[in-house]
Amino acid sequence: MASYIGRRKFLATLLGSAAAAWPLTARAQQTERMRRIGALMSLTADDPEVPARIAAFAQGLADLGWTIGRNLQIDYRWGAGDADHSRRYAAELLALVPDVILAVASPAVAALQQTTRTVPIVFVNIVDPVGAGFVDSLAQPGGNLTGFISFEYVISAKWLELLKDISPELKRVAVLRDAAIATGIGQLAVIQAAAPSFGVEVRPVSVRDADEIERAVTAFARSSNGGLIVTASTLAAVHRKLIIALAARHRLPAVYSVRYHATSGGLISYGPDTIDPFRRAAAYVDRILKGEKPADLPVQAPTKYELVINLKTAKPLGLDLPASVLARADEVIE
Repeated sequence: MASYIGRRKFLATLLGSAAAAWPLTARAQQTERMRRIGALMSLTADDPEVPARIAAFAQGLADLGWTIGRNLQIDYRWGAGDADHSRRYAAELLALVPDVILAVASPAVAALQQTTRTVPIVFVNIVDPVGAGFVDSLAQPGGNLTGFISFEYVISAKWLELLKDISPELKRVAVLRDAAIATGIGQLAVIQAAAPSFGVEVRPVSVRDADEIERAVTAFARSSNGGLIVTASTLAAVHRKLIIALAARHRLPAVYSVRYHATSGGLISYGPDTIDPFRRAAAYVDRILKGEKPADLPVQAPTKYELVINLKTAKPLGLDLPASVLARADEVIE
């Protein structure tokens, strides 16, 4: 009996010493608080653009010490540019009591702003957050939102310049835009202001649903010397396959605002890197989780713009793209 009791004391002492010797980091992991991020995305879950966005956001967080399943949980919802869906999913995410929300594009941000004025929100892919009423100013956002703009309005004139460079005989331009958002109006206004200097007539085309897009583009294509500018909006992204197919069917040269239009078969895109903002958003999420407020984090602009040219699309259109344009391209798809 004495020997048994002695062994028990020895084991208790040994285990106690081992517990005291555990690395501090291991014990910290056991007690580390799980934080929750809600993400209201702009596309559908099966969109080919989505995996790269999610991976960039997750990697950005991982680089800052956040590991999904250990100290972080992310709940995704997919608005697909639909205002009703965005409002429903905004309510669902807020019911999960997240520490911060990632919001992608205007429909998601608008839905969340209508639902909460307290939960911190980091947005990406917004053109004009001041004009849309999301923030007070870029330098001092105020409120519970901050994030990353897609580009400044002046880039809209560049789309018209590119279109005229590749199609000098151009006389008419259909501008596909979402009239329901402030950015759609702003991009169109810049293009209209620049149009006289390029000798073209501008015709706005609202992007509300597939049927309307097809009717409008088909009607526009009945006259010659026309081209398309597809401005930045969630609906233009959701319907990009249809828009690209219509441009090819009616032999219309077209300039798009985002790289994935060109890689999906569009002729030319000029715009910001759409993946980088998700990496940068991770840094803002990290700062908020560590106690900073969105009101104190300035809204940031893109750091790089990309010109992508799809020569596979140019050939069926009978376009011989100028060497000056090709020389400026960051990527040429052949």
